[in-house]
Amino acid sequence: MFGLPVSELAVSEGRGHVSERRGAVSERHRLETATPPSPEFEKVGAAVSVHISAGNVFDFAPEEKAQLKAQSEALEKLGSSDFKDLPEGLVEEYQVLRKLGNFARVSIPGADAEVVLDAGVFVPTDISRAAPVVIMPAPLAATGWESYPGMIRKFARRGYLAVAYSQRGLAHSSGKIEVAGPGDWADGSAVINWVLANYPQANPERIGFAGSSYGAGTSLLIAAHDERVRAVCAQSAWADLGRSLYENETRHLKAFEALVALFGEDRVSTEVGEIFDDFRANRNIDRLLEFSAERSPLTYLEMFNRRSLPIFLGTYWHETIFSVPAVVEFYRALTGPKSLLVQIGDHGGDEVIGFLGGISRPTATSQRWLDRYVAEASVDGASDHGVRAEYMHNLFALVQQPDWESYVVPPRRFHLGDPGDPSGETLLLDNPRPGWSRSFTAGVDTPATVAPTLVTTGLQERLGNPVVYRTAEIPDEHAVVWSSPPLARHQRIIGSTRLRFTVTPSAESVTLVAHLFDLNPANGRALIITSAPYTFLNDVPGETRTVEVELQPAHYVILAGHQLQLVVDSKDILFADATVDGSTIEISSPDGEESYLDIPIGDVELS
Repeated sequence: MFGLPVSELAVSEGRGHVSERRGAVSERHRLETATPPSPEFEKVGAAVSVHISAGNVFDFAPEEKAQLKAQSEALEKLGSSDFKDLPEGLVEEYQVLRKLGNFARVSIPGADAEVVLDAGVFVPTDISRAAPVVIMPAPLAATGWESYPGMIRKFARRGYLAVAYSQRGLAHSSGKIEVAGPGDWADGSAVINWVLANYPQANPERIGFAGSSYGAGTSLLIAAHDERVRAVCAQSAWADLGRSLYENETRHLKAFEALVALFGEDRVSTEVGEIFDDFRANRNIDRLLEFSAERSPLTYLEMFNRRSLPIFLGTYWHETIFSVPAVVEFYRALTGPKSLLVQIGDHGGDEVIGFLGGISRPTATSQRWLDRYVAEASVDGASDHGVRAEYMHNLFALVQQPDWESYVVPPRRFHLGDPGDPSGETLLLDNPRPGWSRSFTAGVDTPATVAPTLVTTGLQERLGNPVVYRTAEIPDEHAVVWSSPPLARHQRIIGSTRLRFTVTPSAESVTLVAHLFDLNPANGRALIITSAPYTFLNDVPGETRTVEVELQPAHYVILAGHQLQLVVDSKDILFADATVDGSTIEISSPDGEESYLDIPIGDVELS
């Protein structure tokens, strides 16, 4: 889930405020000269390669686990002087921490009699003032609450009473896993009750929740149902669990199996076990969607807005786990104080640095957000409100706008021409081009993949090493490719791309995957901008349907002379497809139902 060693890369918020123009210049230079990543990136990339080979992509790498264990054990030894296993430079910090309070590993009664939550709590020794409280449900990792030693330290030094705990059924907590269900919400309230009953210095009016991934979702859901929560920070968050698992009627099976492996199926509740079995078998999907809706923050939007709850959300442009369009929809619908941070890469790509005590944008934002809305402290630096986003492929640039509407670029329509046009320029800018059709054989994967590997592809992209696609190698018999003429000016794409097309599968069902690429015709290198799957579940073979597909939002700078390229094929390693191997798929543009691509694109000036 995570995988970036803190010792190798620390991107400060201060360094992040670089102009879009300057960032785009560096991106243009990198792409045009095809230079390798910097030595700093090479060092981090080498560390990530260890993570890639370590097993489950959602788990911490071995060296990260060792650091987390050493730091968590040091917290438990605050009363002694034994910090010999800590990395150099942290001993002094722990010595300072010892003067501020005490830490203990504790067992907290859950909402049900059989549930006991394993937790760690830092309690300030200064009882002259009521302490703000931060509660951190753990991410989905075997380390449980011990994933957060750096965050515990950071909040402790800010004067918080800090609690991190493992949700029911995870790590060393007892009970059955509900996947952020009602039992988990009730446990969150039980943790609040326990803190207030045991620590009189805890301020009952100043309680915030913060978490990453699984901990982000549970934080939001607990806050929806317990009005004592004053603010939430949700890193690598989900907003709609159903759209994350079942996007456009397409099962995200690879991510599902990797997540289930971390849960441990022997620890899930009977209901969850049945949902898992049904999802694998592609049956009882309505029950899955009901189960997911109950666990989706979007379902409880009115509860958040009624209280004007301050919410910080973090996600990634190439997130392969949770639906980014749903997170954006949730952010836009919130009416209270809100913040959206979107970064390069994939799920959890920047958080682990903060888990270990380093500086990362999501964890630094979480600290400032709770300082402002829970501790009510004076906060330095630029406002975290509105939309802040890195853009591909510039790690150090950060663009900021007050809201999503100000941030995105208006869409521009690209009409799809005949893919058989010998000019090769079939992604058009002028008038509709009806009357063409193109068929291909389904069931064969092509070089156009959304991501060769979950999470780790995005981590490499974050480190300046995005996957290079050779789209010229995509076989015509298994995909359809549209290309624009070379762009006359530098462009930026900001927002969601929408594809409309007409499809006639020879079988009853077929899965199509759309990919939008940035192609450099000078060297044949293509980089992925965005993508989305779509599954047609027809009543009869040969049924024709015209559909509109929303691709994942993006922020991407594409250089003059490059081409936009749209590729549609019928298979991808990330998805459980409904394609019948050997069947045929016809894509067409009937008169009055012309096919097109709406891209939020506009000119950008580069020096």
